[in-house]
Amino acid sequence: MLIALWNARPGLGGYDLADAVTFCFLSQAFIGPMQVFGGGLELAGRVRSGDVAVDLIRPASLQLWSLADDVGRAAHLFLLRSLPPTVVGALLFELVLPPGPAAWLSFAAGFTLGVVVSFGWRYLIALSACWLIDDRGMQSLSLVLTFFFSGMVLPLNLFPGWLGDLARALPWSAMVQVPADLYLGKRDILDALGFQAAWAVALLALGALATSAARRKVVIQGG
Repeated sequence: MLIALWNARPGLGGYDLADAVTFCFLSQAFIGPMQVFGGGLELAGRVRSGDVAVDLIRPASLQLWSLADDVGRAAHLFLLRSLPPTVVGALLFELVLPPGPAAWLSFAAGFTLGVVVSFGWRYLIALSACWLIDDRGMQSLSLVLTFFFSGMVLPLNLFPGWLGDLARALPWSAMVQVPADLYLGKRDILDALGFQAAWAVALLALGALATSAARRKVVIQGG
C-alpha cells in the first residue's frame, strides 16, 4: 500500500519512494525503544501494590532511577526488537542510509533524546496513579495520542494545515518523526536536536515536580 501510494504521488510529504519505505521500517524499529504503545515502567504497578512507599524513602531519585532502568530497557529492545527486522527490510527493499558520520551521529543523538522524551511522558502517566490509583484510562489516552501524533500512522509531514503544524510541535513527534527525519537528512540537525532537548528538559522537570508532590499526596493501596 505504501509503495502504491508513493508511486501514485511521487514526492509526497517531501519523501521519495525509498525515503517512505525507510521511514516505515524506522517507525517500526522505534516501537520498542520508544515504547510507542505505552507502559514499560513498573511505577504504576508499584503504586497500586504499595511498594512505591519503599521507593520514595530510598536515597536515590525515583525519577533518575526509573530513567536509568528505562534506558537499559530501550537499549535491549533496540538490539533485539529493532535491528533484526530492519536488516531484513534492507535485504528486501532499497532502504536509505545516512550519507556520512555526521548524519549517523545526529541520528544517534536524536534517537537517544527520543527515548528520554518518551520516558518523560510515560513517567508522568505512570505517576498519575498516585492521584488516580487506577492509571489504565490515562494509559489508554496516552496510547492514542502517542500513536497518532508521533508519526507512527503516517509521517507528520502529510498532516494538513494547522493539524500538521500542531502535530510537529507536540512532544510525541520527538519520538518517531524527528529521529526518522534526522536519519533521512530531512531536517536541520541543530533545530531537530534543540526541539527534542527542549521537550526532554520540560518533561523531566514536570516529572521532578510531580514526584515531589507525590511524596505528599501518594495513597498506598493495601497499607
